[in-house]
Amino acid sequence: MQIAIDGPAASGKTTVARLVAARLNLLYLDTGAMYRALAYLALRTQTELDNESALTRLCGQHRIRVVLDRNASLGFRIFAGGAELSQFQLESPEVTAVVSTIAAHALVREAMVNEQREIAAEGPVVMVGRDIGTVVLPHATFKIFLTASVQARVARRRAQLESAGVDVSVHELTQELQERDRLDEQRKVSPLRQAPDANVIDSSDLSVEQVVDRVCDIVTLRHAQGDNK
Repeated sequence: MQIAIDGPAASGKTTVARLVAARLNLLYLDTGAMYRALAYLALRTQTELDNESALTRLCGQHRIRVVLDRNASLGFRIFAGGAELSQFQLESPEVTAVVSTIAAHALVREAMVNEQREIAAEGPVVMVGRDIGTVVLPHATFKIFLTASVQARVARRRAQLESAGVDVSVHELTQELQERDRLDEQRKVSPLRQAPDANVIDSSDLSVEQVVDRVCDIVTLRHAQGDNK
């Protein structure tokens, strides 16, 4: 079974995907962490963010490797050049500010997609990102496109940052999310798009538990229909 969950930044897809995986007893992978790992490496090595060739070489020299581990803090473990990266390193403000630029490069995405498909081939998985149902796993058993209003997404991101002791204004967060949306939707390679056969869930007025329920209902209903045929 492959469950692909896509959506814009702060739509809640990461939290939902991990809870769905736990409820259905499947492994889980947030593919965005792989791009964050490369962004971290690029910043650490002072690699130019607009230099696709240099970034691709960096990716080849320091392979981004994922080990699916439901007991890890992220739900998986991620390595770059043999060294494991922490959640703090992957989610730092510096990495967040540049990850969209990193992810826009075609050769970088090609390397990442190949790795992601190899992971999916190992067994049942819930995979979350921005191009899973359209590019990475176009034949996924289930496709979910999770969206929410900008206001709802800003509120969620602000609450998340405040819980980590970071104070950010609503105006600043709104601008950040809108720019992230623009970059994700307008990039030439694998832009953020809803797959034609995706189940769309607007989570603006739903709790996390309600969204998880809806995703699991879609999965169980399809299985029930298949069993009755």
